[in-house]
Amino acid sequence: MSNTRIKKRYKWLNISGYFATGDSFRTIANSFRVGVSTVSTIIPDVATAIWDCLVEEFMAVPSTEEWRSIAEKFEERWNFPLCCGALDGKHVVLKAPENTGSQFFNYKGTFSLVLLAVVDAERCFRVIDVGGYGRTSDGGILANSAFGQALKSGSLQLPAGLPLSGGDHLGPLPHVFVADEAFPLRKNLMRPFPGRNLPRERRIFNYRLSRARLVVENAFGILSSQWRMYRRVIEVQPEVAVKFVKATCILHNFLRRTTQANTQRTFSVADVEPLPGLGRIAANNSAREAIRVREVFTSYFNAEGTVPWQDDV
Repeated sequence: MSNTRIKKRYKWLNISGYFATGDSFRTIANSFRVGVSTVSTIIPDVATAIWDCLVEEFMAVPSTEEWRSIAEKFEERWNFPLCCGALDGKHVVLKAPENTGSQFFNYKGTFSLVLLAVVDAERCFRVIDVGGYGRTSDGGILANSAFGQALKSGSLQLPAGLPLSGGDHLGPLPHVFVADEAFPLRKNLMRPFPGRNLPRERRIFNYRLSRARLVVENAFGILSSQWRMYRRVIEVQPEVAVKFVKATCILHNFLRRTTQANTQRTFSVADVEPLPGLGRIAANNSAREAIRVREVFTSYFNAEGTVPWQDDV
């Protein structure tokens, strides 16, 4: 799509400040002395134009080389090698949609749709899936998403496996994503060891994984702070809310990559173009192989890949 469409709507961008304020359509209509029906048409239209004009530049599906670059930055900044992104889901609260029963009703007692996101080491969204029912678990939404199916089938164009730095004797390991305990353990998807009274080695692994996974929590926090519509109940139909979420995610990337004053935080030591059609996918990766990969990372983090502060933490 050309930029003409979005340029014609520049005079309406103040009305689409809905994203930043979360004000009701009626409040915005009164502020600009236009009809509520006009506002309810313009804002979704602007959201669609923002997505269409920016997605190819700011949220295209990464190539193999881009995945490799993301992994290098994760190792440099977050001390987790071969990591291509942090994965998590965020509930976006909606007014209960009509005639949907309990589909959008979540465990928190609200109605929501789910934003499933992969975030890179610089807290930018690299892949998103929006629109999952609030009642569905994060693992279920991953399984039903284009990203989840591509991850399972091996069609994400991830780089080939590599030995860990200083750990050649451990053999090559696949590139992975990191997630919390709501997601399944797979060969290329690492989650923490479950339980409380874990041996030291496993607690170290959980700490290192959680440290890398912080970036997705940070990204969701920044998103909610910049776009205050996330702090209120969104009173539109789910298909319109999906447009709003996609627009704010792409604007998040736009701002982080173009703002000169963007500074990196430091922590104390204490639809994009859809993924390609997949057809039939292969059977589940062996659970045994997934466990082996996690155990190798655990051994590495407790030997060659140790960091000075991990024992104190």
